[in-house]
Amino acid sequence: MEKHLNISEIFYSLQGESNYSGYPCIFIRLSECNIRCSYCDTQYAFGKGKSMAISAIMEQIKAFPCTLVEITGGEPMLQDNVADLFVALHDAGYRILLETNGSIYLAEVPDYVIKIVDVKTPGSGMGESFMKWNLKCLNPQDELKFVLTHYPDYRFAVDFITQNQPQVSAIHFSPVQSTLHPHDLAAWMLEDGVNAKLSLQLHKLLQIP
Repeated sequence: MEKHLNISEIFYSLQGESNYSGYPCIFIRLSECNIRCSYCDTQYAFGKGKSMAISAIMEQIKAFPCTLVEITGGEPMLQDNVADLFVALHDAGYRILLETNGSIYLAEVPDYVIKIVDVKTPGSGMGESFMKWNLKCLNPQDELKFVLTHYPDYRFAVDFITQNQPQVSAIHFSPVQSTLHPHDLAAWMLEDGVNAKLSLQLHKLLQIP
């Protein structure tokens, strides 16, 4: 019996929040999420979405002139059959990014999938959601992201890095611009010489839907 996933949307745009920021990318947004962040901009993905066979997903993305795919949500790791999507994409030659909130164990994610793991800060309202065991599941190609709403979030992120020393390709500090001006975050980062990258949401700067 063919495996299905609950899909919120599939679209083609520029990747905006990782080391791959600026590259054309196919987004497969899975529906449903297990946490509720204060600043969430994809609440429409909380519902059940549309059930799609993995073969139908693969057929739809073939229409786009691109081999970079991001699986996002919602929280994609809530759906067991996402493992079958990893395999299908890998077999078809796609480079795969997985954006996850870090609250679900990541040990079974294949090494060919680049994990972009969001460590939730106190300002998100979900600051206790990160599963610390996931630090052991990170590969050098993977990335961590901290979405920051104010200075206490910044201090939380710096302390997290200092205490855990994650061995990843990049650590992103992304300000919620309605509550934290990027200039302020940049000044703090420069003062502390923090080993992280100031990351702005490129698609929002360009006003890409």
